[in-house]
Amino acid sequence: MLGSTHGTLTTDSRRARVVACGEQPAPAVHGRPAEPDDLDVSGRPLYCEVPDLDRLFRPESLAVIGASDAEGRPNTGITRRLVDWAGRVGARLHPVHPSRPSVFGLPCSPTVADLPEQVDLAVLLVADPLPVIEELAQAKVKFAVVFASGFAETGDEGAAAQARLTAAVERSGLRLLGPNTNLNAFERFRDDLDGPAIALITQSGHQGRPVFALQELGVRLSHWAPTGNEADLETADFLSYFAERPEVGVIAAYVEGIKDGRAFLLAADRCARRKVPVVAVKVGRTEAGARTAASHTGKLTGADAVVDAALRQYGVIRVDGLDELQDTATLLARARPPRADGVVVYSISGGTGAHVADLAAGAGLRLPVLSEAKQAELHQWIPEYLSVANPVDNGGHPVGDERGPRIIRAILDDPSVGVLICPVTGPFPPLSDRLAQDLVDAAERTDKLVCVVWGSPVGTERAYREVLLGSSRVVTFRTVANCVSAVRAYLDHHRFVDGYRSPFDEAPRTPSPSSRKARALLRPGQQLSEHAAKQLLRAYGIRVPREQLVTSAAAAVRAAGLVGYPVVMKASGARIAHKTELGLVKIGLTSASQVRDAYRELTDIARYEDIALDGVLVCQMVERGVEMVVGASHDPLFGPTVTVGLGGVLVEVLRDTAVRVPPFGEEHVRGMCAELRGRALLDGVRGRPPADLDALVEVVLRVQRMALELGDELAELDVNPLMVLPRGQGAVALDALVVCR
Repeated sequence: MLGSTHGTLTTDSRRARVVACGEQPAPAVHGRPAEPDDLDVSGRPLYCEVPDLDRLFRPESLAVIGASDAEGRPNTGITRRLVDWAGRVGARLHPVHPSRPSVFGLPCSPTVADLPEQVDLAVLLVADPLPVIEELAQAKVKFAVVFASGFAETGDEGAAAQARLTAAVERSGLRLLGPNTNLNAFERFRDDLDGPAIALITQSGHQGRPVFALQELGVRLSHWAPTGNEADLETADFLSYFAERPEVGVIAAYVEGIKDGRAFLLAADRCARRKVPVVAVKVGRTEAGARTAASHTGKLTGADAVVDAALRQYGVIRVDGLDELQDTATLLARARPPRADGVVVYSISGGTGAHVADLAAGAGLRLPVLSEAKQAELHQWIPEYLSVANPVDNGGHPVGDERGPRIIRAILDDPSVGVLICPVTGPFPPLSDRLAQDLVDAAERTDKLVCVVWGSPVGTERAYREVLLGSSRVVTFRTVANCVSAVRAYLDHHRFVDGYRSPFDEAPRTPSPSSRKARALLRPGQQLSEHAAKQLLRAYGIRVPREQLVTSAAAAVRAAGLVGYPVVMKASGARIAHKTELGLVKIGLTSASQVRDAYRELTDIARYEDIALDGVLVCQMVERGVEMVVGASHDPLFGPTVTVGLGGVLVEVLRDTAVRVPPFGEEHVRGMCAELRGRALLDGVRGRPPADLDALVEVVLRVQRMALELGDELAELDVNPLMVLPRGQGAVALDALVVCR
């Protein structure tokens, strides 16, 4: 299991030890008990524990270590807020300070050992929390929160201090939030709002403020977990916990770094099984963002292409801005499952409708043309000269009388329609007030999604502040872009979870016979020759050309006769990475004389370039296919990864690849192929036959098995090119590069 502390990899984590070694009984997971030996073939856990965090968020009693009521002291403001919070939630608060008899009128204990009762939660307002952890363990405190900074976010010395804190927490048995966290978990949450709630996870407390402020717009929030440096409790713990909370309709997250890649994916898998959407801002798309995140929280942000693929693989909806996080989370919390995926744009302006429809279709939303019968129905109330095919343009006047609600009702009654988007570019009272009320009334009567884009920059209008925001059924946006992206996320999420099957359920648990053969070929710290690399592929059932390794021109001629003309000849050695650029590949050889000449030329070039050879390969020539690349590598966060893309000598130039994190199934491989810009090549272009996609899928799955079984021993595996032959003829690995860790 891989984790990280300020970029330093560890080979274990608390969660891995719990599941793998059975420190404590694993809870039932999805109706079946999680056994201590539930590990995949790579030794990584297949199930995650769900921590019981009830007493962290709703303690019956808490102690404040370092409490103060002295004017001008930083701890005084924090203590006052905690006292107020405890009073609101009905928790008993016990101040702890060595020299104060009372704090804010509450009796003060000099030490943790002197507390009048066993407390659920300890809040540490001390610069050095380490000495206090053992005292809390002896007092059997369940949870602790550490605000102090100066740990992994500050560099190597701070990372070492955080490692000592983590070790002390693991010995203690308590669970710790922080360090470098804040009071966000103890904010004032409104209790007068209903409906599914947003649960919020942030590594930076300030970045959660916009989502928390949604309460002022009538959106319910249930929890806020400010994870800080994640010395113990991490984002994955809160994802798993919130996924099981009945009041949580969506989880919104701001993630700077992922502490433990496998734990995160297991938690995301739990959310997908529970059909709880996760919307996340993940920092690290750029090098600058990754550097800043590391200095802030002291964790790896991860290679972004791998992170992005892993999030999509488990249905996590990645957004870029905090405004998108707010809007998408709000829609997913409020909207019921879609009845249909058709989107209709309804407006008072043909120009507005056309513009929004263009943006929606460009984002991949389906805007069905309404039936002739439906259009005829709408033309009862809308002039014939206006288009109502979709977008629906009402011309403006019908919103001012009884025609308005009839038009909206007729659109929503169409079985092909699941979403109605109504853009209002600016207020035009009293008509805009009536339109807003009609939309709210319609939303209350239907289980379909009604979205409004209120384009006014002012935002103080009655129709917006009182009518639209006063409804818990209408989802109101301020920009078309956020509306469109949120609707797309909503439809994508429900398609994803409706067909979701957890890849962890079918992950291999026992090594295949191939792994024993393959390990005998590996050379730690070395690159294998092409010949040895192909033997590795052959061990896993991946087809390679007929070939022989020879060490003389005469042997090359004999080999060519056995392999069958025409042949390809290649220099073979452990240190050759780019044979084509060095002139170490000869293709299309059709005679013995050409083979003899090629052998001499290849060995001469190798001598001149000072390249050690183990021989020359005489290979079957394979033509008429699509050149692909399939590879495996080791990611520091997630472990083995598998890539597929367009291959050949231009693979670095084209950069047309898709990546997944094992385990995954056949449907994921087909999804990878669908992501490629050059996907049409596999379907057949310019008269070429379709490629054998099934064979390509099979090779990717075999490479995945190799990555799982040998991933910790393989630094890099590239099959390039993998020649995918016409349908029904298979795929052949023409070349391979293997670098051992």
